[in-house]
Amino acid sequence: MKPAAPAVQAGPHKGWTIALASLGLFMAALDGLVVTTSLPALRLSLNASLADLEWIVNAFTLALACLILFGASLGDRFGRRRMYAVGLAIFTAFSALAALSPNVGVLIVARVGQGIGAAMVMPLSLTLISDAFPAEKRGAAIGLWGGVGGAAVAFGPVIGGAVVQGLTWEWIFWLNVPVGLVLIPLSLRKLTESYGPAKHLDVGGLILSVLALFGLTWGLVKVSDSGWGSAAVIVPLVLGAVFVVVFVIYEARRKIPMVKVSLFRGRGFTTGVLVNFFMFAALFGAEFLMAQFLITGLGNSPLQAGLKLLPWMATAMFVAPIAGAMSEKFGNRPFMAVGLLLSSGGMFWIAAIAAPGMGYLVMGIALLLSGVGISLVFPTVANAVVSSVAPQDIGVASGTSTMMQQVGGAFGVALIASVFAAGNEYSSPQAFVDSFSTAILVPAILSALGAAVALASPGIAAIRAAAARRAASMPAPPASVIGTAEEEQAA
Repeated sequence: MKPAAPAVQAGPHKGWTIALASLGLFMAALDGLVVTTSLPALRLSLNASLADLEWIVNAFTLALACLILFGASLGDRFGRRRMYAVGLAIFTAFSALAALSPNVGVLIVARVGQGIGAAMVMPLSLTLISDAFPAEKRGAAIGLWGGVGGAAVAFGPVIGGAVVQGLTWEWIFWLNVPVGLVLIPLSLRKLTESYGPAKHLDVGGLILSVLALFGLTWGLVKVSDSGWGSAAVIVPLVLGAVFVVVFVIYEARRKIPMVKVSLFRGRGFTTGVLVNFFMFAALFGAEFLMAQFLITGLGNSPLQAGLKLLPWMATAMFVAPIAGAMSEKFGNRPFMAVGLLLSSGGMFWIAAIAAPGMGYLVMGIALLLSGVGISLVFPTVANAVVSSVAPQDIGVASGTSTMMQQVGGAFGVALIASVFAAGNEYSSPQAFVDSFSTAILVPAILSALGAAVALASPGIAAIRAAAARRAASMPAPPASVIGTAEEEQAA
């Protein structure tokens, strides 16, 4: 048999990597939030209750949170480029099903499918970029990636409002289909394949993590219609917590775990994932009610509501790349802490001024303040997580961090919905505003807690020292990190 020719190392296409990974993130992140300005229309069109609206948002979050670690592991095992394309295909197919949904039940199932696809796309998009750039240039690249993700958050409500007002709500999902069909072949052609160190899938860890996260998120989303003291909430939360403990013990004893428990011994990694948790709990919770406040409480159209929310997140397109680049000089800690304090201040301000018939100017300034804050955090918290671990652990680290985002998002929506549901909710604009004014304090407090955690994260000197120690202990990069198609065939 003729011996295989030596494989030639091929460097990643950096421009294509940023573009394709960011677009995949944009599409997945967009659908986490595009429904926000569509919720009033969905409530009327599908005769949906407050609990149904919460499930339309959280079905996506639940699937994403439960499977994101497995999605990262699939990329490490079978190839990040390959699994990224598979995730795009799943997301695109279930987007079509969501558009065809005849009732709330089918729409919720389709949202679960979208979450499964996003569980592969979102963590692998960060890993692909981290693989393509050396450590000294990674901050700027992740800043661009974070800016695109921020743009998805910014334009999600606008796109949703414009589509619902100009067409019908189904088109917010149809839009994904042509984008996905273009991204899939381009990703397979232009991205460079990369692998993680894991050669076996941790099926036991997968089952335990799904049980743990499902119990926690199920309990959280039941709060709005059952209350915190009900068995429907307490039992799944307790079971979820028990499975978390079992999962940690199981993973700590495995030779090749899905999650390296030892990563949490590092202050940089632990504070990074906790900042992600609080930031997304605040963001998703506020997003769930803010568009409804503008439409139901203040009488705006869906498109008007989306446009008025632009100052909140559009800043990410400009601020996030700058913050990512500057973090290479000043570190991540000041941007995370100051950003979350600004976000908290904006939410407190809105809670203080919310009233029926209020003008937009002051509210717009408060949204802009909060948006600048969140834009400072988007890229720097991602950089804090990936820069706190060794190169071979970047995949599982980004998967763990994204999982914490989604668990935080489910927690934030559940918490703000439970506070909001304590009032008369939709009985009148005044009743809606009264309930909103109290509920919007929840994301303000969550952002403040995140800022406190950020202050405990390592400074730039400690980060550089840790990176130097890791470099000294790794004389050569892993042989399996980057390969070409010829290497795959030879294997």
